Amino acid sequence: MTLSTPGPTLGVVGGGQLGRMLGEAAAPLGVELVVTDPTPDPPAAPVVRDALVGAFDDDATFRELAERADVLTYEIELADPDVLERVAEETGTPVHPDPETLRTIQDKLVQKRRLSAAGVPVPEFRQVDSAEDLREACEELGYPAMLKAREGGYDGRGNVPVESPDDAESAFAAIDGPAMVEEMVDFERELAVMGCRGADGQRDTFPVTETIHREEILRESVSPPRTDDDAVLGRAREIVLDVLDAMDGRGVFGVELFETTDGEILLNEIAPRPHNSGHWTIEGCHTSQFEQHVRAVMGMALGTTERRAPTVSANVLGDVEERQPATLVGEESVLSTPRSHLHWYGKHDVYELRKMGHVTLVGGEDGDAESDTDDLLGEVRALRDGLTFRQ
Repeated sequence: MTLSTPGPTLGVVGGGQLGRMLGEAAAPLGVELVVTDPTPDPPAAPVVRDALVGAFDDDATFRELAERADVLTYEIELADPDVLERVAEETGTPVHPDPETLRTIQDKLVQKRRLSAAGVPVPEFRQVDSAEDLREACEELGYPAMLKAREGGYDGRGNVPVESPDDAESAFAAIDGPAMVEEMVDFERELAVMGCRGADGQRDTFPVTETIHREEILRESVSPPRTDDDAVLGRAREIVLDVLDAMDGRGVFGVELFETTDGEILLNEIAPRPHNSGHWTIEGCHTSQFEQHVRAVMGMALGTTERRAPTVSANVLGDVEERQPATLVGEESVLSTPRSHLHWYGKHDVYELRKMGHVTLVGGEDGDAESDTDDLLGEVRALRDGLTFRQ
């Protein structure tokens, strides 16, 4: 792609924090962003060329976006693949990753069936359409099991543990829609890998990352993981490359994995976009996941995914009981700590457990990786825990 001024334009469905960070990464490449979001003045607005206001299935808004862009992408799975596909065909503006990939990802049952058929190892799962189906499935899979909404769940929403047959009625009612159930995986740790597909069949992965969740919400990312098992890390990378082969279109894909207590790797879920577990790459790698996504969807050469140094990242979550205007307190300690980086997402309101930003801490280049990440994790937690929101 030839650069000029003004440069090529990337249209992004979604103007949240991922759209904001895509805009920050695109600017040095000479790529301009226009986003669309249902919310006026979304987080991405201050760093992009323009922010259109429209629903994630609004034909007119998607059409305006396509007419202003050279390529379309999306930073949220709520984007309507049917509208994207139709607008792309009628305007001639390509969409990456392909709308068919988005269609597959949006339904967790369809996603698991597609990947299982491609030979990707996944936990045992069943479709369930009633509380009785759930009981029967759990008799096969064993208790406890995890009931999941097939569509729309994130950050633990739409996931309900089922401990016994007595939980079936209430669990199914809590999902309130199409559902699937998975065996509960006995895992040693959760891992994540950002995979990337570029033009001309280019494939690559960022380094394997350990992810730490509480209440099913990502709290910290640690790279490299606190394990010295190269075979496990190699297997994780192989699985992500297999996942990329099963998906259509270019871009970055966030792949969440389980490392079982037996040393096996199972796929948990996929996001066809940059992912929270890859935020550490902004400072931790020579090319961030956001720059890589822009490069991939625009047809540019992929950047190196090499890690600069051991790096950890901690999410800053809302700690208030009631929704209120967001005012962060305590950021001075982060800003004054060497090799620490504060990322503020620009959300106007804060509420309990809402992702408002993250803190990244980069280690020294000469230290031992495993001891470095243990120490860095303790330090970044202390920095993050020193942040709060004014009541």
